[in-house]
Amino acid sequence: MQRVCDFLKKCGTYYLATVEGDAPRVRPFGTAEIFEGKLYIQTGKVKDVSKQIAVNPKIEISAFDGTTWIRLEALAVNDDSIEAKEHLLEAYPNLKNMYDAHDDNIQVLYLKDATAKFYSFSGEPEVIKF
Repeated sequence: MQRVCDFLKKCGTYYLATVEGDAPRVRPFGTAEIFEGKLYIQTGKVKDVSKQIAVNPKIEISAFDGTTWIRLEALAVNDDSIEAKEHLLEAYPNLKNMYDAHDDNIQVLYLKDATAKFYSFSGEPEVIKF
């Protein structure tokens, strides 16, 4: 899990895919943090991505660092704990001008039943499950 988190942070921007009805939706994300043994991401509850995850929590993340890329599929599970929200905001202080751990908008999600596959142009993918 740490390798996955480090890779996402190294890339800076990764792309998260959800489903809306029968259509895929993809958008850039930038948060990845391990808290209490789980990999977390963050968004706002007013965003379409939050509503899509509420209906169907299956997500896929993809990122590329110029040599290696990752495809990460998981279930995104909401965590409303103040501690998780505060941890994410401390890790990404630039978000504090948009979110507060005590507001009704910040949403932190941990990834459950995750399978990450690291690919390169040579060899078989490396698979990490958590």
